[in-house]
Amino acid sequence: MPARPVVLVVAPGDENYRGYCLEQVADAYRVVLLTGTEPSWEKPHITDHAVVDLSDPAALLAGGRALAARHDLAGVMTWDEWSVVPTARLARQLGLPTTAPEVMQGCRNKATARSLFARHGVPSAASVSVRTRQEAEAAAERIGYPVVLKPASHAGAIGVLRVDDRDQLTAAYRAAERTAGQGTESTSVLVEEFLDGPEISVECVTYRGATTVVAVNRKTISPPPHFEQLAHSVDADDPLRETVAPAARAAINALGITDGVSHIEMRLVDGRPRLIEVNARLAGDMIGHLVRLATGIDLVRAAADIACDRTHDLTPTRSSAAAIRLLYPDTSGTLTHLTYDGPRPHWLDRVHFQCRPGDQLLLPADGGNLYTGRIGYLITTATTGQQARARADQAARAVTAVLDRTSGPRSAAA
Repeated sequence: MPARPVVLVVAPGDENYRGYCLEQVADAYRVVLLTGTEPSWEKPHITDHAVVDLSDPAALLAGGRALAARHDLAGVMTWDEWSVVPTARLARQLGLPTTAPEVMQGCRNKATARSLFARHGVPSAASVSVRTRQEAEAAAERIGYPVVLKPASHAGAIGVLRVDDRDQLTAAYRAAERTAGQGTESTSVLVEEFLDGPEISVECVTYRGATTVVAVNRKTISPPPHFEQLAHSVDADDPLRETVAPAARAAINALGITDGVSHIEMRLVDGRPRLIEVNARLAGDMIGHLVRLATGIDLVRAAADIACDRTHDLTPTRSSAAAIRLLYPDTSGTLTHLTYDGPRPHWLDRVHFQCRPGDQLLLPADGGNLYTGRIGYLITTATTGQQARARADQAARAVTAVLDRTSGPRSAAA
């Protein structure tokens, strides 16, 4: 049999949330890895690797060229948000398929994306780029409270806060500015109109300029002022898909994305979609796994195939639903005890803990984020999204997390 094609994966990420991605690519391709640390969990899935400073564009390009010299690469891909631009540059330099790096840069810079949405008539939020607290205050007054402050170039809702009045603005600006300063594509802060309505994401596949809307993911978001993602669910028969598909395609066209998998976030305001942002890569939080459980469509394999300029069959082979519940304690502190004490019915796809006793957990309300406060997750399946969410809530009640605070231990419902 002929040898399988070789694909270069940049920045494999964390095994807890991206292990399934590397595994699914390796099922069809020989994988070489460009990574920031020596491989560990990745080893069974890769043929070769190079360790480079992924934050250094020159080092990343040099590492990619070295791997290309050793292997006949068919494509280059990443699911890491911070690596989409340098990965596109690497693919272009190697003469391999890619959406243009300038387009990827526009996706990463939310100010650029908002301008393109406005130019192409894509329904979005009013947005003003600011450099000082005084500019932020003036923009908020002009837009009208409540507003959202966010870094123009980041991810994971880090540094994103809702501001209900002028008294809250200074602290929110400082938080957004602190995160924005770490940005690569932009270090500015955005003041945006708050879109009041349910938040969803739309998972899309684009190949040679033609976009297929594969699935809709319904989100559960934490109460204000943070936008922490608490749960997701995908239903193969979700009627929202037809409602939001035109806006998703319009956003992809406005940005100029020609190839790849996109994770498009939007809110439904009075039942109509309004764009938040377009992430030109596979969704995080195991959403790709939910899509496969619900529809049978393998978004990871689709991303690899497109990176190698191959078509991918997007015909659904299942019609069910899946949900993920992201587990948090109700207080920050030192984790002393963590167990799942419930049954393991057939619909419980997995329970995963990413913390262990002795770990410090810091919630967003105390200055943390999803990386510092999350305990783990559990995934359920069902015939409908509503049932999958209910099962996830049921399973979450069997999780016991005990944290020790300075005032003494406290039991926390995850």
